[in-house]
Amino acid sequence: MSEAPLYALILGVSSGFGRATARALAREGYHIVGVHLDRAATLPQVEALKAELQSHGVRVLFFNQNAADPECRRTVIEALKAEFAQHPHATLRLLLHSLAFGTLLPFIAEPPQEVVTQKRLEMTLDVMANSLVYWTQDIVRERLMGPGGRILAMTSAGSERVIPMYGAVSAAKAALESYVRQLALELAPYAITANAIRAGVTDTPALRRIPGNDILIDNAIARNPYHRLTTPEDVARIVTLLVRPEADWINGAIIAADGGENIVDITWWKPPTE
Repeated sequence: MSEAPLYALILGVSSGFGRATARALAREGYHIVGVHLDRAATLPQVEALKAELQSHGVRVLFFNQNAADPECRRTVIEALKAEFAQHPHATLRLLLHSLAFGTLLPFIAEPPQEVVTQKRLEMTLDVMANSLVYWTQDIVRERLMGPGGRILAMTSAGSERVIPMYGAVSAAKAALESYVRQLALELAPYAITANAIRAGVTDTPALRRIPGNDILIDNAIARNPYHRLTTPEDVARIVTLLVRPEADWINGAIIAADGGENIVDITWWKPPTE
């Protein structure tokens, strides 16, 4: 790492991919700024994570707020500006967008009252896709990220596949990938890259909220050439590769982090016999 203090801003830091990435980057000396939304029952786990990160000698700033709220965004941006004012040459190396909060209701159902509403559909798109654009705009506008910066967003095979009650999230993931491509073009003059990481099926709190998650898990294990689920740590290791200078030419890509899961068609795949 360079001598300049490097920071990572992680949206969704307290669990899943965000948590694993914070751990991996803290071990490499990155200072961690995290946004999470936790209630009292899970706050002890958040405090334990903060202590673990600080044990690596890095600075840790956590904000228990809704990352899709403009006021939260302003609070974090101002805190970063104040932080960087105290630490000359500090820069934001990474923005990781790992927000998993959306509606899991069908578009069409009987009775009709049980379908997704306009408010919930728009909320899902705003949290899981639009917020990436707003955070990136503010970070660039305030010059918190310079050349070599990385914008990374977590997507999934749901951007192009459908399962029951996943329509709103699927649309949000498709929009997220589209935003990444557009940001890759518009951020190139700033020498900042934008990419999406398409993780395989991973046993996270977000997955457990999806109806029929047990079927998703069984199918993923059957399809994956390694016959196991993707882990948050698998993805975190890929993030640590992507923040390195050697990854400067990876831009506008949807990067598979699934062990080959998405290339296998389960209709014919059979695991090797013992």
